[in-house]
Amino acid sequence: MKISELKDKSVEELTQLLDEKQLETFRLRMAKATGQLGNTHEIKANRRTIAQIKTLISEKQNTENQGA
Repeated sequence: MKISELKDKSVEELTQLLDEKQLETFRLRMAKATGQLGNTHEIKANRRTIAQIKTLISEKQNTENQGA
């Protein structure tokens, strides 16, 4: 998912997406541990997406707090 697509989402949507990505991380780790994961680069891409989502949530919450 591109960062520009993530910037358009609200904090609630980002939080829900973060939960989904964290579940996907678990699934990928289990697949790797059992030898069923063919594309190991998916783990790195998923971790990067999680970091981007967390950063955007933090930025949006800081913006809301400064505006209030």
